Amino acid sequence: MASQEIEALTTALSRLPGLGPRSARRAVLWLVKRRETALVALLSALEGVQQTLVECQTCGNVDTSDPCPICSDSRRDMRSLCVVEDVADLWALDRARLFAGKYHVLGGRLSALDGVRPEDLTIGKLLDRVAAGGIDEVVLAMNATLEGQTTAHYIAERLEQYPVRITQLAHGLPVGGELDYLDEGTLAQALRARRPMA
Repeated sequence: MASQEIEALTTALSRLPGLGPRSARRAVLWLVKRRETALVALLSALEGVQQTLVECQTCGNVDTSDPCPICSDSRRDMRSLCVVEDVADLWALDRARLFAGKYHVLGGRLSALDGVRPEDLTIGKLLDRVAAGGIDEVVLAMNATLEGQTTAHYIAERLEQYPVRITQLAHGLPVGGELDYLDEGTLAQALRARRPMA
């Protein structure tokens, strides 16, 4: 039987995505065995992040400075704005280093079932950023879910009044994907988005 403190740590870790109670218990045992090195370093890192973590008031990214390093980077293309549902999506796209513009985090997606309305997201801030001028293209990088596509269509309609090009990430066949393993929705989207071969 573990102490109350160790059980509390195990419970806290088991709430993290991808960690269940057994994985959390293994992680706690590993940390306890290496408490002089790994546990001290982990505690220090968590404390440092907890004290300095802020949300960027410009784009909604989570970092240790406001504005975040992406918004304050003068080498980025100020005319391109990529709209994502969540900070995790921003990090994934930026890690790939394929988009050189700025970002805007919505903080979720529209969902009638979950009661998420346009005013619950940062759509108003997005419209303000576009209305301020200087943006030529808005890339809607929503997830390929019903809610994600509903959100993209809603935003596209709201942006129609501004002189910006509205684009969306392509959907369809994944690289290395085999047709007989794909679902009908993915195949249908791939067929609809087909383009001529150069």
